[in-house]
Amino acid sequence: INPAAGPKAVRERIRKILSQRDLLRKYGMVGLSSQIKVVVETINRIAPTDISVLVIGPSGSGKELVASAIHNNSARAGKRFLAVNCGALAEGVLESELFGHEKGAFTGSVGRRDGLFRQADGGSIFLDEIGETRPNMQVKLLRVLEGGSFYPVGSDKAYRTDVRVIAATNRDLLDAIAEGLFREDLYFRLGVVKIILPPLCERRADILPLLYHFGEREGLDGYSENALDLLVKYDWPGNIRQLRNFVSRAAAMKGGGEVSVDDVEQFINEQGLGPKNLPVVPGHTAEEAGHELIYHALISLGNEIRMLKDLILANLPSKQNLNANEEAKETPAVALSGSVEDMEKELISSILKITGGNRREAARRLGMGERTLYRKLKKYDLS
Repeated sequence: INPAAGPKAVRERIRKILSQRDLLRKYGMVGLSSQIKVVVETINRIAPTDISVLVIGPSGSGKELVASAIHNNSARAGKRFLAVNCGALAEGVLESELFGHEKGAFTGSVGRRDGLFRQADGGSIFLDEIGETRPNMQVKLLRVLEGGSFYPVGSDKAYRTDVRVIAATNRDLLDAIAEGLFREDLYFRLGVVKIILPPLCERRADILPLLYHFGEREGLDGYSENALDLLVKYDWPGNIRQLRNFVSRAAAMKGGGEVSVDDVEQFINEQGLGPKNLPVVPGHTAEEAGHELIYHALISLGNEIRMLKDLILANLPSKQNLNANEEAKETPAVALSGSVEDMEKELISSILKITGGNRREAARRLGMGERTLYRKLKKYDLS
C-alpha cells in the first residue's frame, strides 16, 4: 500500500486486499501469491454460471480443489459432485464408468449400471487428466457437452443428462491437437473459461502459508528458521500434494515437535530427484550454481583420491611413505565426516588458505558471490 497514492487509492487497495482474503477463505484456498488470488477471483465470477471450465496445472497443484470450489458455490451445490481420473482407466472401462452399461454388454456385466453422467444429473462432474482420453472417447464427450445426450455401453437408447462439466489437464492440449491426439472442437467446448494453476515453484509466496496451514492441522509446533529457508527454496516438483505429505510425515516423525533443517535435508535427499530440484542460493545464476556443484564434487573426489593414496602408501617402504606424506601436506584436505555445516566450514577455510586469504578469489573458486562468502565467514567465525 502506497500512502502517496492518496486516500481514495489506499482505501481501494485495502478493500481489494480484504476482498481477496475473504475469497481465499470462502473457497478453501491458501496462499499470498498474485496467481492464487487471480484463481479465487475467477472462481467467484464463474461459479454461479453454468459454463464449462478447463483447469490447467501440474499434478498435485490443487485442480480438484478448484473444481470442488466451483461446484460448491454454484446453483448445483445441492446435487452430486463426481470426479474421475480419465488417465487411470482403460478406454473401455472409462466409457462404462462415464456412461454406464446394459446387462450383457460385455463379459462380466451381469447387471445394468448407471454411469457417472447419469448419477451426477443436476450436479457437476470433474474429468481429471482429460488430455489422456482417446479420440473415440472424445467424440462421445463432445456429444454430451453439446447436446446433453449419451448412450450407455451396449444400448441403442440415448439418455439425457443435465451436468456441468469441469475438466482438468496437466499437459499442453494445443500440442496434443497439433499431434492429432486431441480434438480441437472438444478443446474449445471444454475451455470456455480456463483457470491456470502454476507449479508451486512459480508461486513461492504460497509456500509459507501452506506450511503453516498444514502444520496447524497436523499439530506441529512449527519450523526452525533454517528449515523454513530451505523449504521456501526447494522446488516442490510434486507441488501442494508433496508439501502436504512432507508436513504429515514430519508430524508423524516428530510427534508434534518443531521441524529442523536436518529433517528438511533428509526429506529432500530421500526424494531421489535430480539437482534441478535442489534449492539454489539466492543471488546465484544457474551457471554459478552448476559451477559450485562441480567444484564441490571435485573437492570430494580429491579427498577420495587422497584416502586411496594413503591406503596404498601404507604398504610402501617407510622412506617412500614419508616422502609422499610430506608432499600430500602441501594441499589441505577437506574432511568427509561430520555435518554438512562442518564440511562447508572446513572447505571455506581450506580455500582461504590456498588463496592466501584473498576473499574475492576464494568466492570465485567456491562458485558463490562475495556477499554470500562474507555471510558464511561471519556464520562460521572465520573472519
